Amino acid sequence: MLSILRKARLKDKEMRILMLGLDNAGKTTIVKRIMNEDVNTVSPTLGFIIKTIEYDGYKLNIWDVGGQKTLRTYWKNYFEKTDTLIWVVDATDRERMEDCATELKGLLQEERLTGASLLVFKNKSDVPGAMTEDEVRESLQLDSIHTHTWNIMACSAITGLNLKEGLEWVVKDAKDRLFLF
Repeated sequence: MLSILRKARLKDKEMRILMLGLDNAGKTTIVKRIMNEDVNTVSPTLGFIIKTIEYDGYKLNIWDVGGQKTLRTYWKNYFEKTDTLIWVVDATDRERMEDCATELKGLLQEERLTGASLLVFKNKSDVPGAMTEDEVRESLQLDSIHTHTWNIMACSAITGLNLKEGLEWVVKDAKDRLFLF
């Protein structure tokens, strides 16, 4: 039933993207860069921000939700009708990777996120000493995920590295999964 509803909405060329991750991972900066907004004035997101962008003929509604520990219990309020979950990882924050992995694992067990694909943005990849893709893949145990289509991409919210490529993957994945043209 969920896939039929998703197909109907995607035929209208509209997608709901939920962007989550721990606080300070760079979610809001990524959204601002995608929207061509100033990335020099970003403050922690208390609650959520919705931005809509036209991309490859699709209307992408990006829900950027705050990642502070006190806000994470409210994430479940944003799961409905999510087509893609973008999980943003701070590639310089080795100390919180266990917390990051625990939160992602919990999200992927949520029934209302069943059928959503997963894009992991390894943000701050341009910072010296940042974790490699393999380190993040291993820390998050991505290879053990069989319930969701997933991809991992190194990115930089500041420079824009791979942000458009990430959106390309999101749109292509939705088309492929839901047999759309």
